[in-house]
Amino acid sequence: MTNDDFSRLELSLPAAQRNYRYFRSLLEPSTRMLVLVKANAYGHGAVEFAGMMQAAGADYLAVALPVEGIELRKAGISAPVLVLTAGTDFFREMIQYRLEPSIPNISSLKALVEVLKATEVRNFPIHIKLDTGMHRLGFMPGEIAELCEYLANCPYVKVISCFSHLAVAEDPSQDAFTLGQVALFEKGFSQLEKALGYKPLRHILNSAGIERFPQYQFDMVRLGIGIYGVSALPGVSLDPVASLKVKVLQVKTLVPSDGTIGYGRRGHIAEGGTTIATIPCGYADGINRHLGNGAASFSVNGHRAPTIGNICMDMCMLDVTGIPCQVGDTVTVFGTDPTIGELASILGTIPYEILTSVPRRIERVIVRR
Repeated sequence: MTNDDFSRLELSLPAAQRNYRYFRSLLEPSTRMLVLVKANAYGHGAVEFAGMMQAAGADYLAVALPVEGIELRKAGISAPVLVLTAGTDFFREMIQYRLEPSIPNISSLKALVEVLKATEVRNFPIHIKLDTGMHRLGFMPGEIAELCEYLANCPYVKVISCFSHLAVAEDPSQDAFTLGQVALFEKGFSQLEKALGYKPLRHILNSAGIERFPQYQFDMVRLGIGIYGVSALPGVSLDPVASLKVKVLQVKTLVPSDGTIGYGRRGHIAEGGTTIATIPCGYADGINRHLGNGAASFSVNGHRAPTIGNICMDMCMLDVTGIPCQVGDTVTVFGTDPTIGELASILGTIPYEILTSVPRRIERVIVRR
C-alpha cells in the first residue's frame, strides 16, 4: 500500500509542456530558459518536475539551497543547476556535485575562492547577483567596483551569468520602478563585463517579467510560477500542472440527534439530515484550516461539496448531501476545479503558499496524457 492509494498530487506533463511552450513563444530562439525547481519544485516534487523540464529542453534549473541541488544530482538530473542561496558552508559539496552558486557579496566570493584554492579548482562557474532594488541579496551599485577589481585578478572562478531580481514586475502601477531596476542592472553589468574582458549571460526577468517586459529578456530568463500554471496577465489562461486528489474514506448520513461534526463541534447537521464524506487529507497535507466550515468546496463526481466542520490534521469532512458519493470516489482538492487561485483568494494569499504547503508524504504522480 502506498500513499497513492489514498492521496496523490498529479503532475500533468502535457500541461507543463503547454505552459513551457507559451513562455518559450514570448522569447527569441537564442534566449535561454532557466526553470526554478526550488522548494520541492513549488511543491510539485523537485526530482519529478526537474526531470520533466530537463526533457522539455530547459537550459538551466535553479534551486534555493545546496541540499536541493544535491538531491537532483543524486536522482540523475544532469542539467546545469544554479543555487540561489548558496551560503558559505557547502562549497565543497557544490564543487563535488557540479552545482553553480549565486554570489551576492564579496565575503561569499572570498570564502568560495579559499575553498577553490584548497581543492586546486580553477574556472569554477559562479553567478553574480546584483541588488537593483529588491534589497534582499546582491551587490549594491556602490560595491560593484570592488567586485570588479577582485574578479579581474581571480583565476579560480568564471562568471557564467550576472543577474538581478524584479520586485514588482506583475504590477503595472509600478512599472517606473521596474524600469529603474532594469537600468541599474544594465549599468552594473556593463561595469562587470568591462572588468572581466568577456560577456557572461544576463538575466533579470521572472515569470511576470517574461510576460510583461519581453524586450528585456537579454540572454536568459527565469521561469518560476508561470511554468506551474499561474499567469501575471489578466485573460491569459495557463494550465495548472498540479492536481491534489484524494479518495473518500467513509460516507455517512447524520440526523440532528446525532450531534455535531468534528473538532470543536463546529459542524452542524441540517434539519433534514446531512451526508458527509471523510477524506484523508488535512492541514498537514496542505489544506489550510481556514478552508474549513464551508469556506471552500472541493469537487466530488462533478459536484462541489463544501467542507463541514474544522479541518483536522490528517482528514477533513465534506457535505455531500444530494451528491452521488461512495467510498473510494476521487475528490479534487485543487486542480482545474477548484483552481489553486480560487483557494488562494479565499485565504487571502498567493498560489505559491498553497502549492509549497503540500508535504512530501503526498505521492507525486506524473500523468502523461
